[in-house]
Amino acid sequence: MLCYASNFSKSHYKFWRVTFFMVWGGVVFTAGWILRCIATYNTGNVNLYIAQTVLIYAGPPIFAAAEYNVLGRLMYYLPMYAPLNPGLTVYFFIYLGAAVEGLTAAGAALYATAARSDNQARSTGGTLISVALVLQAVVECVFMSLVGLVHMRCARNGAMPRKVRNLCIMLYGTSSLVLVRCIARAIEDFASLPSSSCGDICQTLRYQEWYLYVFEAAPMVLYTWWMNAMHPGRLLPRQKERYLDLDGRTERVGPGWIDRRSKAVILADPLDFRGLLVGKQGYDPFWLSPDRWPATMEYQSEKVSTSSKRGREA
Repeated sequence: MLCYASNFSKSHYKFWRVTFFMVWGGVVFTAGWILRCIATYNTGNVNLYIAQTVLIYAGPPIFAAAEYNVLGRLMYYLPMYAPLNPGLTVYFFIYLGAAVEGLTAAGAALYATAARSDNQARSTGGTLISVALVLQAVVECVFMSLVGLVHMRCARNGAMPRKVRNLCIMLYGTSSLVLVRCIARAIEDFASLPSSSCGDICQTLRYQEWYLYVFEAAPMVLYTWWMNAMHPGRLLPRQKERYLDLDGRTERVGPGWIDRRSKAVILADPLDFRGLLVGKQGYDPFWLSPDRWPATMEYQSEKVSTSSKRGREA
């Protein structure tokens, strides 16, 4: 049902970059759990075990790509508070997510196909999965830090719309769900290593089925529900050129984020860390000249409606 809701949101809001990853992740994750149910009645079928292991592990990193795109669109909407290039920031997180996905798939496949007596292959597969989970956890921590920086800068200005605050809360929550899942899975996978001395906690997470439902299935179901309930297509404009003025009320149509650096410099330092460190970044602060950019039709209509209402009351 949540996959259907994601598909409905995709067609209704036309927010393709977010809902595409939600639908894709939902299909992969759901397929993994369906195969897991089938595998319980076919315990000797190795192919089913391999497929369900790979798909269940692969779903959450795909889900995470949706929140990366939400952050990018939020930074386009609030360019004056964005510490980094919004578009390149999204690509940065997605490429890291692709690395996590590759490590996860390779590790899960290797671990699932290894013979019980092949400790070397099982150890290698478990190590790849553990590295992927730790990397995913680090990415989520960096992601939440970036959301927090944008949130703090906007709050400091004293003009934070409710929809921006709600989006930030949603991003904190969804990222925390992925992080909880990563921690639980990492503990479980460290227990699978031959040299593991994790103890009773690891063994409990590894062998008790209900822990998998609580720390794997439930966070992703809640993640999907939350992302659909607070769909960014309902709160943010579709066009990347539309941004919120410094007054916190007026929406304007600007030129979009303009990086004035050369292509060679962008290739060497795509996120402009050098400019961030020295306090002189290479973007065009177009929001400092609001009179150059027209207000959106929605804002003008709202302004006329408010003026007419005040006139009637007078």
